[in-house]
Amino acid sequence: MLTTPRIAVAALATATFALTACAPTDDADSGTDAASGSSSSASASADECTPDALDTVTAGTLTIATDDPAYQPWFVDNDPTNGEGYESAVAYAIAEQLGYTQDQVTWVTVPFNKVVQPGPKDFDLDLNQVSITEARRKAVDFSSGYYDVVQTVVTNKGSALDGATTLADLADAKLGAQVGTTSYDAITDQIQPSQDPAVFDTNDQAVQALKNGQIDGIVVDLPTAYYMAAVQLDDGVIVGQLPLPDGDPEQFGAVLAKGSPLTSCVSTAVDALREDGVLDQIGQQWLAQQGAPELS
Repeated sequence: MLTTPRIAVAALATATFALTACAPTDDADSGTDAASGSSSSASASADECTPDALDTVTAGTLTIATDDPAYQPWFVDNDPTNGEGYESAVAYAIAEQLGYTQDQVTWVTVPFNKVVQPGPKDFDLDLNQVSITEARRKAVDFSSGYYDVVQTVVTNKGSALDGATTLADLADAKLGAQVGTTSYDAITDQIQPSQDPAVFDTNDQAVQALKNGQIDGIVVDLPTAYYMAAVQLDDGVIVGQLPLPDGDPEQFGAVLAKGSPLTSCVSTAVDALREDGVLDQIGQQWLAQQGAPELS
């Protein structure tokens, strides 16, 4: 069990480790190489991946989408353009790898549900904590994974779940998660409690339900769990993190239109950022966090 000290709230806010988003998905199969974080997209050559060569929505511009609001620590001040927050920083790092300057990047707002639907896109790539799944690959393309996700259980201090150390300890719990997320899948597939999970349109609604005593705990990705425990809940406790299914990490990937000519180039850029340690550096800056115990 890990209790986030209340004194840490100010530090968390200052360091922008707060967030209210999670990892929306509808299938836990990531379809990625767990060791390298790479997707199955073929690598592209350097001369294919330049602003002059790339077939973008607007010539000479890289159009990047995300949702509104854009939550911390993925973004800061709900402003994707400022380069602050993990996904904003990653987006600009990808752009730089492709040869775009910061003023050649344009941001657009696209709701999550629209991003993962089939059909033409008015953006070149989207970063919005979207988990890579084989089900979604039928409708859209994904880049290589840029963030490895772990699911976590959050509750209130003194609740029935406070002190749980095993998945079996959660067997009789009433758990909640945001609709259409891998967090929900983790409840049904890994925890398999005796009670049906509660489903919420947003994490904020789940937090309110926990405060009201309607549920015993919430399942979210680990960065979100820290924010909930430290900021949103009066006495928040991180119960623990769930084991990675089959030992493979769930990953967030950039979303592109199905068959996009940019997919291989964006994947090559992400792979380079991972190999060069840039993703780790960005993670240390925006997602640095204490460990949470793994539930056995």
